Amino acid sequence: MNVQIKPPLTAAETALIDAFGERLSNLPGDAAIAVKRDNAIESLKAGLPTRRVEAWHYTDLRRLLNAVPAFDASKVAKSVDPLIAGSSVLPVLNGVAAKRTVSIEGVGVKRLEEMLQDGSFAPALELRGTDDAVGAINAAFVADGFFLDIEAGAILESPIEVQNVQDGGQVHVRLPVRVGAGAKATIVERQTGGGAALVSSVSHLILGDDADVSWLIVQDHAEGATHLGQFNAELGKNAKLTLFVMNAGGRLVRQEIRVAAKGEGGVFTLRGVNLLSGDTHTDVTMTLDHAAAHTNSTEVVRNVVTGKARGVFQGRINVHQRAQKTDAKMACNTLLLSDEGEFSTKPELEIFADDVQCGHGATVTEIDSNHLFYLMSRGIDEKAARGLLVKAFLAEVIEELDEEPIVDALEGVLGDWFAAHG
Repeated sequence: MNVQIKPPLTAAETALIDAFGERLSNLPGDAAIAVKRDNAIESLKAGLPTRRVEAWHYTDLRRLLNAVPAFDASKVAKSVDPLIAGSSVLPVLNGVAAKRTVSIEGVGVKRLEEMLQDGSFAPALELRGTDDAVGAINAAFVADGFFLDIEAGAILESPIEVQNVQDGGQVHVRLPVRVGAGAKATIVERQTGGGAALVSSVSHLILGDDADVSWLIVQDHAEGATHLGQFNAELGKNAKLTLFVMNAGGRLVRQEIRVAAKGEGGVFTLRGVNLLSGDTHTDVTMTLDHAAAHTNSTEVVRNVVTGKARGVFQGRINVHQRAQKTDAKMACNTLLLSDEGEFSTKPELEIFADDVQCGHGATVTEIDSNHLFYLMSRGIDEKAARGLLVKAFLAEVIEELDEEPIVDALEGVLGDWFAAHG
């Protein structure tokens, strides 16, 4: 007879459970919300995921999350300049959404705290299985955020930037967005701040038929921060979603992407850039469901690794039996700038349809010494030459966005990172 002995809780697990007991009376929500929070914390009492959990095989959260900061009401975060000039900014500062917000034509804006208070947000706090640690932590503690409701047919000329800015402590926010049929918008999800923090952020995007959305996630937390992010999206008929993810900070980062192409003709495009330095760990894990016929997807992730940094990209594409004529392609390319850096790639395809075109690939390389020598022989110093080669490696995925203000903004983030870590 084998007896399974549950290991004792780690300091981080204990801190999360204790923090929930201390904050429960101050968290917004009715009885239905309280039940969802209790369910979430019970799942955490079973322990954070380890390498034994397949989805967390390369990111042993139980080991890597070795400290949890306390909530600190004295912290004061300030809104930052928008990534793209002219954007409508909706700030969430240290977990509290601004009470006074800009008016955006064609968009209803509501603070999430109000939805939690009246219980209308309870269904969204359901967990996505036993390994949904990001969702569980967020569901237990989330107190605010923004709900955006974009009207059918609305064409937004300027981007909307939702800023999640922290200055240490714990911050937990949500961003649900509903996009009506035929609407078009660009949304920037900005994750930034300084200090040692634990940040969880969960976004939900529902695209109506023929909707077209570009969504940018730009994360550049301080190197002492832990960022646990989750992006969820459902695509209606002929809906188009372009998702760009840039990670340029954080000590421990887990960004989950969960997309379901539920409507025929849906198109999903993912482009990702991970800039890893120091002794950091960044994990981007994607699950994509092609659940309808004639759906298309392409995913390209580029990674630059320096120092002792470790990175992960897990990409799983599920093609359902009814999803005939699916076209799905996925690639992960990594540039290693250090002998001590690591990057793990795990592409997966599960196909139940018989009339599809699907494929995946992965590469890992170093800077070509011939290319470096060529640039240096033209009078360019080594650091600048390496910078040019790195930027050329990443430029392809950034410039695919094909909108000059967005491309310029992302190249600015890249330039700042390379100036600090190149």
